[in-house]
Amino acid sequence: MNESGKQHKAAWEFDAYGFWVRQSGTPQERAEKDKADPVRMLGKYAAYFDQYQGIRVANICGSCGKKAIPLALLGADVTVFDISEDNRRYAVETAEAAGVQINFVVGDVLETDLDTYGETFDVVFMEGGILHYFHDLNEFMRIMYRLLKPGGKMICSDFHPFTKIYDSLHLGIPSMGYFFSEVYEGEMAHARFYEEPIRSRIPKCRYRKYTVSEIINAIINTGFRLQRFDEHPAWEDEKLPGEFTAIACRE
Repeated sequence: MNESGKQHKAAWEFDAYGFWVRQSGTPQERAEKDKADPVRMLGKYAAYFDQYQGIRVANICGSCGKKAIPLALLGADVTVFDISEDNRRYAVETAEAAGVQINFVVGDVLETDLDTYGETFDVVFMEGGILHYFHDLNEFMRIMYRLLKPGGKMICSDFHPFTKIYDSLHLGIPSMGYFFSEVYEGEMAHARFYEEPIRSRIPKCRYRKYTVSEIINAIINTGFRLQRFDEHPAWEDEKLPGEFTAIACRE
């Protein structure tokens, strides 16, 4: 694991289990919400799945299983790839409480064992803002492509590049030039929920933000056939872009 990966792992294992309990409830409480209405728990992403029953899904940087477990409840065979052991613990305990099984691979996505997982998934799915953790988007997309079976689909949803110049999602993301392309160090996603002095103790992450064209071209250059690119409004201001979803298929 490279230095950035080690940094990200340290950040995402800082009180992560405790954070999810405070944010989403105990695994048992979260499981009850997931079981009550798994389609609702998938939110807008449900519209991008053609089916659930029997498909193999790679949930990239799937965190605490907040989307993996609803998918499993709907009949999908889900494998989460994530860097945090604390995330794995919360996700597996929640899945058990919900009466489903998920696979969870702890490690750097860029070091995924493609001899084991290559060409095994019908869908690779990511959401919640993950691309900025990967500093070579072409390399990341090549791994996504290789995880898929021929004919498989990638559902890639992330923060809209507009958030580079304006924090439309109110995440405390620093503004920068739209075409700024350097790797920089910043707070991990949950730091804003902590009071000082704990906040200052949370390990930082190393980010690289992308433009719309960089994202689209990385998808195309990898060999994917881009099917659609949807833009979604910000959570609290529908006049501003907040997220996007790209749908691409491996031929």
